[in-house]
Amino acid sequence: MSTQRLGRGLRALIPETEPERPGGEVQQIALELIEPNPYQPREHFDEEKLQELAQSIAELGLLEPVLVRRTGRTYQLVAGERRVRAARLAGLSEVPALVRDFEDQEVMQVALIENLQREDLNPIEEAQGYQRLIEEFGFTQTQAAKAVGKKRSTIANALRLLSLDETERQMVRDGLLSVGHAKVLLGVANKKKRTELAKRVVAEGLSVRQLEELVNSERSVSRRSRRGAKAKSPELVQLEEELQRRLGTKVSVTYRKGAGRISIEYYSDEELERLLELIGRI
Repeated sequence: MSTQRLGRGLRALIPETEPERPGGEVQQIALELIEPNPYQPREHFDEEKLQELAQSIAELGLLEPVLVRRTGRTYQLVAGERRVRAARLAGLSEVPALVRDFEDQEVMQVALIENLQREDLNPIEEAQGYQRLIEEFGFTQTQAAKAVGKKRSTIANALRLLSLDETERQMVRDGLLSVGHAKVLLGVANKKKRTELAKRVVAEGLSVRQLEELVNSERSVSRRSRRGAKAKSPELVQLEEELQRRLGTKVSVTYRKGAGRISIEYYSDEELERLLELIGRI
């Protein structure tokens, strides 16, 4: 695959127009010959919206070709899974398809970019898409960011969501927790407590600000109980709070006679990389 095609967006891989050209042509292809995209980052498809699209296709036909690559006697879908599903619901036997040559890496990139551009992915699906680019194709976070037209910090922050437990991830998938809620929860080191807080957000409809206040309040209670055993100076407590605010994770500072230790907690390789990048800017 040419590296020049990476990071240039969907239009670098898909022609602007539909006429036949070298490396691609629009054909009518039987739906039974089109296999699903194994790199599809999207897990959930809204059934109501699919039915609406199916009704439109039944009345007007499929106006935009799907994108496929040839795999022997069949074709593998690259982009357009919603249209294929809706076409099947509409009772079509074939659809217009643009046939192009793609390598595996490009197939995943196109599928991810298409969904990101249409804002079809929930935050967890988006994070998992970036993770697959990194783990399966050896991308760095910087390369993944370039491939999808995002900032590296956006990729790093998205990958942080995968540090959530599965219960919390599902809440994000279902829209019960926002990304803002998730970021606050990731600053809670105790996983059991984090899940309890997540459930409380859903049950009580807490805003991100209310969750932040709740977490800070519980930290204050915890600090006061620790002081009963070994008190920390107000200056040291203030330093811990400032470091936790800047780094977005639990930080503990000890100090005695000009020496001590700063402990920063992290829960994944991606989290460590994010923290190292932040520390380098402080």
